[in-house]
Amino acid sequence: MIVIRRTGAVATIALDRPAARNALSAEGWDALADAVADVAGSSAAAVILRSDVSGIFSAGADLTMLATLIDDAAARPRFRSRMARAIDGLAALPMPVIAAVDAGCYGAAVALTLACDICLAGPDAVFAVTPARLGIGYPGPDIARLMSRVGRGHAARMLYTAAPIDAAEAVRIGLADLRVEDAAASAQDMAELIATNAPSAVRLLKHTVQHPDTAGEPFDAAFGDGAFAERLAAFQRRS
Repeated sequence: MIVIRRTGAVATIALDRPAARNALSAEGWDALADAVADVAGSSAAAVILRSDVSGIFSAGADLTMLATLIDDAAARPRFRSRMARAIDGLAALPMPVIAAVDAGCYGAAVALTLACDICLAGPDAVFAVTPARLGIGYPGPDIARLMSRVGRGHAARMLYTAAPIDAAEAVRIGLADLRVEDAAASAQDMAELIATNAPSAVRLLKHTVQHPDTAGEPFDAAFGDGAFAERLAAFQRRS
């Protein structure tokens, strides 16, 4: 269901549940959270989130599992916590995360892309935030990420109408960052390019992007990092 691969310094977390169009069951959310935790403790320089199933990124949360919440009130907060552990864990990864969306991305799967640093959309990418169709809500932190990415108006439009948008529209409003011909291949290229830089610097930069009000000490300390001395010497040798 969740596959972890490592190619050099690039880690890939792949969704692979073809029979359910990569819909995530309760156990699927747990498996995804565990995969994220595994990658968090690794030396990977960059992470790709993608689908291994042709024609779908993810249908979101498994509807069969959601149906069990109708009569089981105690299970509802547990389900929300399981989702949050995966999505928030993805957002908290110390290294850059690239979402590669080559096909349909629906419901809670959009929240997964919002937890990534960069989202690449292939020509067949489609995004829809669909809780209104089901008669339910969307977790507050995920709505906050959506508004931060696309603005209040576009977030409201997507949430209230549940209408799908294509790759071009997703890039236009900022839900995706680039429209590419092959999102998975482009994500691999971008991740490998990131991996050519100093991992400690990239992690510092990600932390500062997420927390731009960070005090100056991490910036100052980086000059004493051995990576800076080595790379500065390499630059000087080439000049």
